[in-house]
Amino acid sequence: MRQLSALDRLISVIDQGLKVSLPLNTPATPPARPVPLAEPSENPSTLDPTDSRTSAALMRINHAGEVAAQALYYGQALVAKSPDIRTFLLEAAQEEGDHLSWCATRLSQLGARPSVLNPFWFAGSVAIGAAAGLAGDRLSLGFITETERQVEAHLSDHLNRLPAADHASRAIIKQMQADEIRHGQNAHDRGGQALPTLLRRLMSATSRIMTFGAGMI
Repeated sequence: MRQLSALDRLISVIDQGLKVSLPLNTPATPPARPVPLAEPSENPSTLDPTDSRTSAALMRINHAGEVAAQALYYGQALVAKSPDIRTFLLEAAQEEGDHLSWCATRLSQLGARPSVLNPFWFAGSVAIGAAAGLAGDRLSLGFITETERQVEAHLSDHLNRLPAADHASRAIIKQMQADEIRHGQNAHDRGGQALPTLLRRLMSATSRIMTFGAGMI
């Protein structure tokens, strides 16, 4: 198998950015895994207009978060020094692609659209990921661990805020949460370095800005 050059990888990232940033409410690429389904005991319920709007707003934020998460991994993989770390990052990015597709599918079911700011989330996150990667593989892995810790907490909040009748969105978020916890643990086990407090706070502030923007536009 031919090894991709740095230019090849950059072109691939740009192509992926264009796909996920298109203003469509359908998945850019088919997911490797099917959309998680609610438990059989949870009978599907028709959401009233208020609950539907609440779910759509939350899933739009989650969709934007997955745009950013995938871009972070691609940015880190672009500059990763170790081939093994690059493979790990790309495999994680593929799972984030599943999440992105699931969120897009659910948005379509809810009759809602993704955030129009997705191109900015993708481009900015690629740059942040590349900056983390240039700091070295151990710091890059630590960045993943902290990112996924914050994402896991964010998803817990969304599970609490989802309308009780929205079992479909809940099933998707629960599987996303399980995957994010695993990504963070895998990065830690590979030697991820703990991040300084100031950087963790900056990451949290950046996440809040994105959450606000995606929820509004």
